[in-house]
Amino acid sequence: MASEQLVEVVRGNLVESIHNGHIAVVDYKGRLLASKGDVEKVIFARSSMKPLQAIPIIETGASETFHFTDADLSLACASHNGEAQHTDRVQALLEQMKLEVNDLQCGTHPPRWRAADELLMQKGVPITPIYNNCSGKHSGMLATALQMNESIEDYYLPEHPVQQRILQVVHELTETPIDDIEIGIDGCGVPVHGVPIKNLAHAFAKMAKPVDENEVRRAAIEKVTHAMMSAPEMVGGTKRFCTDFMRAEKGRMFGKVGAEGVYCIGDIETGIGIALKIEDGNARATSAVALAVLEQMDLLTDKVKEQLADYYRPTLKNARDEEIGCIRPSFVLEK
Repeated sequence: MASEQLVEVVRGNLVESIHNGHIAVVDYKGRLLASKGDVEKVIFARSSMKPLQAIPIIETGASETFHFTDADLSLACASHNGEAQHTDRVQALLEQMKLEVNDLQCGTHPPRWRAADELLMQKGVPITPIYNNCSGKHSGMLATALQMNESIEDYYLPEHPVQQRILQVVHELTETPIDDIEIGIDGCGVPVHGVPIKNLAHAFAKMAKPVDENEVRRAAIEKVTHAMMSAPEMVGGTKRFCTDFMRAEKGRMFGKVGAEGVYCIGDIETGIGIALKIEDGNARATSAVALAVLEQMDLLTDKVKEQLADYYRPTLKNARDEEIGCIRPSFVLEK
């Protein structure tokens, strides 16, 4: 099945561009409730998988050994801006583990938050792996390696026990056979997992309502999702959809962006999971689609919609800061 149109990009009175994609809405029992496009399409979840990747931090006991707070655990799920609130916490975690910044194997890139990047340039501070948006995730991976007395210099490699534990979690929560999980390498150097969109949505549904999981897994899941929702500023940062969405939902929903146009949501109240993929990888369409899915599933209140209006129908502005168009949802879910 081909992708279907999800978003129109409007300039003046003309639809200038469109974004196609795929959507799956699944409950915690694995029932497909609504869809658009091909729910069997295998996609790389990219950073949307981070909440699942954080589960071993708790299950190995690393979170207790290294005194992870909710904010620390939330940061392990983050694609953060590289603001001081993020990098200071990563630094504190490394010190708690008696590690150095260079032990992070995530590579470097400038902070996503422009003000943080400009401050570094003004001060002449070199960019290190701590500013990588995945440095929190990598800190969590290092914590599990230390906890299990494993090597840390190669924790990022697919065959390392750190990554094998994560693969097992992905297999169990997405209910995808291990041999069917596509493995690539993410932007930060660790394995990235490819599963069908409906399986990814199912995993987020199970994260939202882990009633059928064993006691250990259920407790770990609840700690991860609680941490994300209680410290959403760690997951993204200033003017980021993940952060503003979870703040608006006030402990009911958790959401996580993934590169190349992926977004996933779990609703604690209903046990519903949502996964979407913009076919051309353009992230500008994800928040509008995510909120439109919630609205069509009667999961978006008027209050939250109003709070997140800039994400529901993002405006297009020119260099004079004049509004000249918008990005608007253009699909109807098949229920």
